[in-house]
Amino acid sequence: MLSPETLAQGQHVLTVCNACRYCEAYCPVFPAIENRTAFAKGDILYLANLCHNCGECLYACQYAPPHEFGINVPRVLAEARVESYEEYCWPSFMSASFRRSRTWMSVALALASMVWLWGLVQSPDARADFYAVIPHDVMVAIFGLAGSFVLVVLTIGLARAMRSFGPPEGGHYRSPSARSSVVSTFRWTAFRDALTLRHLHATGQDCTSNLEARTPWRRYFHHCTFYGFALCFASTTVAAIYHVIFGWRAPYAYSSLPVILGTVGGIGLLIGPLGLLIERDRRDAQLRDPQQTGLDVSFIVMLFMTSVTGLILLAGRNQGPMPALLVIHLGFVFALFITLPYGKFVHGIYRAAALLKFSTEAQR
Repeated sequence: MLSPETLAQGQHVLTVCNACRYCEAYCPVFPAIENRTAFAKGDILYLANLCHNCGECLYACQYAPPHEFGINVPRVLAEARVESYEEYCWPSFMSASFRRSRTWMSVALALASMVWLWGLVQSPDARADFYAVIPHDVMVAIFGLAGSFVLVVLTIGLARAMRSFGPPEGGHYRSPSARSSVVSTFRWTAFRDALTLRHLHATGQDCTSNLEARTPWRRYFHHCTFYGFALCFASTTVAAIYHVIFGWRAPYAYSSLPVILGTVGGIGLLIGPLGLLIERDRRDAQLRDPQQTGLDVSFIVMLFMTSVTGLILLAGRNQGPMPALLVIHLGFVFALFITLPYGKFVHGIYRAAALLKFSTEAQR
């Protein structure tokens, strides 16, 4: 929940920014600020999720610390952002997970999942055939239920976020036809901006990691992570189509589409999370909220371990340890699934919703 202290600090910072307007061309946050004359709770939560934390505004600001105004837009929006995750969380009692998230807790959950899954193993000496180890119907039931739960929780969170953000500022549509045209345009614009991470280099320069230090690596590693995750999901989807529609049972050849998609995606999920972890430690501490370290690192580690164990399983699927490798991999996958709605994964969903709202305001 957005605390009174964060709300007051956010209103102070954004009011000064609205009067100054020096940074108005840097990213969507500043044009969105200029559309408002006051900043309610919903406005601050919206702007917090619209911010990509590129950091440029901190080093350009004449009122940044140690100035008495203490204007640090990236820090205050980072603090508000994690409070927005708590605000939109369902069920509400799970909101504390965003503050308590730690890497060891995620790994412990993965280990507990492995112990439970090992109890479901049918053939501990099987090779190549995953479903001889854990039957296909059992896997579908476990991950189908987990995936359905995650989808429900994320959908409720997204609905709460969009309701919190409120309607777009900046006037009204002149006619229904104009509204229809604008709607299709802003949807495409928001979709493009989300997929390209345009606002990590919106002014033609790369993301700032420190004073006068700009590199494209943070954007590249984000892309590796996102598209790696998407390719792994596509691999699982294609494999399900093979099994259910065509009756083709795993394991599939190394040259098959599911294996190629999963391998490329897995490599992306090795490079991306590891790179983000390195970049995070290199960035200026003023650009982030130090209380979110556990939230950030635990998600990165779980993505990395899911990929590592998946690639090891692929390489050793015809070997004797395959059943143990499968259980280890599925343990990390299950723990990742369960923690998705209560970890850093949600920031991508809420940021996309904020971009959607912003593109509507820009078109109007």
